[in-house]
Amino acid sequence: MKKLLHHQDHEFDVCVVGGGMAGMCAAIASARNGAKTAIVQDRPVFGGNASSEVRMWICGAHGANNKETGILEEIQLENQYRNPDGNYSIWDSVLWGKIAYQSNLTSFLNCSCTDAEMDGARIVGIKAWQLTTQTWHTIRARTFIDCSGDSILAAVTGAESRRGREARHEFDEDIEPSKADGKTMGNTLLIQLRRTDTAQSFVAPRWAYKFEGPQDLPHRINGVSAHNFWWLEIGGLQDTIRDAELIRDELMRIGYGVWDYIKNRAPERDKAEDWAIEWIGALPGKRENRRFVGDHVLTQNDVRAGGHFADIVAYGGWSMDDHHPAGILYPGEPTIFHAAPSPYGIPYRSLYSRNIENLLFAGRNISVTHAALSSTRVMATCALLGQAAGTAAALCHRQGCDPRSLSSGERLQQLQAILQEDDCWLPGKTREVSSLARKGHLSGTGEPALLLKGHDRGSEGHENSWRGNPGDAIEYRWDIPMEIEGARFVFDSNLQLHKRMPCTYPHREAGTCAVPKSLVKAYRLEAQDAKGDWKIVFREEENHLRLVHVPFQVRTRTLRFVAEETWGDPEVRIFGFEPLSTFTGKIPPYPDGPTLTEVRSRVAPADLAPPEGLIEKENEKARRRPAA
Repeated sequence: MKKLLHHQDHEFDVCVVGGGMAGMCAAIASARNGAKTAIVQDRPVFGGNASSEVRMWICGAHGANNKETGILEEIQLENQYRNPDGNYSIWDSVLWGKIAYQSNLTSFLNCSCTDAEMDGARIVGIKAWQLTTQTWHTIRARTFIDCSGDSILAAVTGAESRRGREARHEFDEDIEPSKADGKTMGNTLLIQLRRTDTAQSFVAPRWAYKFEGPQDLPHRINGVSAHNFWWLEIGGLQDTIRDAELIRDELMRIGYGVWDYIKNRAPERDKAEDWAIEWIGALPGKRENRRFVGDHVLTQNDVRAGGHFADIVAYGGWSMDDHHPAGILYPGEPTIFHAAPSPYGIPYRSLYSRNIENLLFAGRNISVTHAALSSTRVMATCALLGQAAGTAAALCHRQGCDPRSLSSGERLQQLQAILQEDDCWLPGKTREVSSLARKGHLSGTGEPALLLKGHDRGSEGHENSWRGNPGDAIEYRWDIPMEIEGARFVFDSNLQLHKRMPCTYPHREAGTCAVPKSLVKAYRLEAQDAKGDWKIVFREEENHLRLVHVPFQVRTRTLRFVAEETWGDPEVRIFGFEPLSTFTGKIPPYPDGPTLTEVRSRVAPADLAPPEGLIEKENEKARRRPAA
């Protein structure tokens, strides 16, 4: 009997397994830095816990000016531009577009990694099953990045990993238990609510759990002020991978039971009268399972000390947010927020495997203890880790080396410089501005010299931004004519804004997630020719990004920037404006979609012919039609 399943072989420089925020940022960073990259995602959408399937908001570092930038900010700003009302279907399209239209990147959706081929301590390739196409894919690459959350490559390669809570004495962590165990934080099936204009009834399914009074939900609820019901958590006493289906079934019974209680028995049920269920997930969001072991295991003490590592490639800043493993069954506080500084550095040595030579990882599965994980696991931090791992993988491809080789010396400095150039802040480090900018004389209104300091965000006591009014100019002047191929800008996208997707839908004004008013919307660049006349070399009228590279070619002694309009603020603020002698064009513009006529023209005329039966009927009608 003939087998009908398909088999395809692929060769890449870098293969990323997992398409959550960490995996997306890793794959995009790898592709943009020159590596032919694959991303393998076992779901139909990208985003992981942030996607429409789970709907957890993206959290990160606490504090003013500490928001994560880089690829994550680029994605979130596009969402603010295209999706001001916070619609999850549009959010999914933003995430899909970032992957689909990134050159050098191939995606495999609905595709699960099932095995790996090894050559000693190296991964040669992975095997993956794509459900929708009934195809087995064999993907070979030089370097692999596990962003799967559950560390599937540890399961199939023998990469060293940990699970559960360490004993307090192992790393001298005072928030850990006295004895090590396999307990973890649990899974959550999120709920979203919508407020309506009329009273809404709710009839619970008979199989839902029965919550009878406030004593069943201590420390967890007050009317409908439950946000996204993150505390609907269970599974930390089980195995959140092996028992995932059983945990999901329990969460369904718990979720519907909690809403039944809120609507029909809670003392505050009058507050929920005009609220209704908008959405209940079918895929639980996970917090914890396997963690890889790297050359450094980040601990609670590293976090508390501020993470002052020479090999810093990312940072965290969320509290050590340690959920009780019993979840909703535990009658005490559902989580304990242990203090952590914001920001604290995360070292590169926690992003590659100690025993598998060509394996990097990013996300909640990096080399950390359970205590440190309770802070590093949040998605904005994971996105930074992904961009760092993807950039490192591309650098390994470029230099023909393995991840450990980048952990010190010139290669580490190169990795850090690329991350900073791509708008990833590394606390404690200063970005080097372009050589063309350093050679020029910068002048204009306000304090343009701030743009040469290499600080692309505000800091405590220092704004670090040039401030002016629409119409004001900043000008570079050189002693001799310079060949310029573009410019790099860092605009003010208001790092005080979380830019989160909504968790509930109350009555509210439209556009509450709109583009930050502080961003420069329209601007132009002008160069002076040999006669002294000013010519526009670039103009933008609809900018909505923070990091912008603009292409143009000009030979001039003088280049100036003129801000024409912001998205609403009366003042213009920018952190960076530098001319470039080489334009890389890392952030690709989206192509214009074709018209239907163009798409139809690609189909063979014979395939667009009417059905044969319809032609015969028309011919028969014509024969019967009386002559004129």
